[in-house]
Amino acid sequence: MVTKSVEDPAFRRYGRIVEGIDFSGLITALREKTPCPPDCVYEPSIEDLESLPVKEELERISYGELPIQIGYCNGHNKKLNAVEYHRSSEINVAADDVILLLGKEEDVTEDFSYDTGKMEAFLLPAGKAVELFATSLHYAPCQTSDGGFRVAIVLPKGTNFPLSGAHGSEGEDALITAKNKWLIGHPEGGFTGKEHIGLKGENLEV
Repeated sequence: MVTKSVEDPAFRRYGRIVEGIDFSGLITALREKTPCPPDCVYEPSIEDLESLPVKEELERISYGELPIQIGYCNGHNKKLNAVEYHRSSEINVAADDVILLLGKEEDVTEDFSYDTGKMEAFLLPAGKAVELFATSLHYAPCQTSDGGFRVAIVLPKGTNFPLSGAHGSEGEDALITAKNKWLIGHPEGGFTGKEHIGLKGENLEV
């Protein structure tokens, strides 16, 4: 798989580079106050990150005054394992170089399967931030070095928190695994619960 830069015009199908916002304090906090475990860990809302001035700036500029949360996805990962999508854009702020594996929701079939051969890889360098559009399939970033990665994840408040009620086993409702989170897993992704397994093809690895 060829890895392109997020500055490549091909990235415009999936998102855009976020400019005009100072992420330096957030990146420093990621490096100093969040762990980089041997596995891959996601935390949706972290007080040390949400107490920074950038939170108000992101709410006002990027999310049109909607309340947001700032968490992180940190650790070590080299495989796709699944894709997810939201009904909202997601902003990723990289403290380390990472590779994002991205696809388009429009390529999900009527039976909610997806061919991983359609995905593209993009390098998000340390210090940069990107907005991933709501129609972009994505999952955990992939590391570019043995040292792992730290990435801040910005989403509307409540996203990825536990569901409040039961959901059906048919149609798109079978994909929802958390608030504002629809997931399609790969057979080799290590899922053991009720997740919808619909990724076809290789479990991509970088």
